[in-house]
Amino acid sequence: MDQPVPHTVQSLRSDLRALGVRSGDVVLFHSSTRSLGFVVGGTQAMVQALLDVIGPEGTVVVPTHTPDNSDPAGWRNPPVPEEWWPAIREQTPGFDPSRTPSRWMGVMAETVRTWPGALRSDHPRLSFAALGAHAADITGTHQLDDALGERSPLGAVYRLDGKVLLLGCGHDSNTSLHLAEWRQKSPPRGVTGASIRQPDGTSRWTTWTDVMEKEDDFEQLGAAFEAAVGPSIGQVGGATTRLMSQRALVDFATAWMAVHRPVV
Repeated sequence: MDQPVPHTVQSLRSDLRALGVRSGDVVLFHSSTRSLGFVVGGTQAMVQALLDVIGPEGTVVVPTHTPDNSDPAGWRNPPVPEEWWPAIREQTPGFDPSRTPSRWMGVMAETVRTWPGALRSDHPRLSFAALGAHAADITGTHQLDDALGERSPLGAVYRLDGKVLLLGCGHDSNTSLHLAEWRQKSPPRGVTGASIRQPDGTSRWTTWTDVMEKEDDFEQLGAAFEAAVGPSIGQVGGATTRLMSQRALVDFATAWMAVHRPVV
């Protein structure tokens, strides 16, 4: 039996172009590295291929969230004893865009975050990193109490008419759907908190009120979007990959949520 040919920067570039990624694109990138198969050069090669295709006028954006920097009272997977909560709030090192690694976002997001020239927004729980021509515009203003709304990197990608690239992952990882949540007439809000690094190097626990994220219907929403609009679907390396207009996605999701999510 013939052995499969390994994927390379050159073959990944061809796959991305065939899918519809173009020079100058702003691409919000979500990925499952394992789905790619064997890539010569690993995640570095995948990021390089994407940067080559979008070129110097393009921008790649990734979520670099830190969900562990949050109020332990809300932790469920797993929960921690209530008597630990004060120590966690008081002793968690404050978020610093240049120091704090992302958590559970995958090695591809970390590769972009640490790539030379990458910029990162300063939200202590829901930051994004960007690399390319529009990186400063996307990451420069990230409102603490508008984490995934208009004044977030998601809102900036929408204004730039960016694209969403889901490489080997589904709509449950499609962060842009949260922008539709923030656009609902009366989305549920709650108090949240995180530790933030201060200019003098100390850490301070900070609380604020924002929209509460909800993701349990994202796969259903994504299936409805695909049936109605139809993203570009193809193979990038070994991964089934979806490419779609973020504006089309968010506009569809905003209307869908208004119908399918009851107002509380």
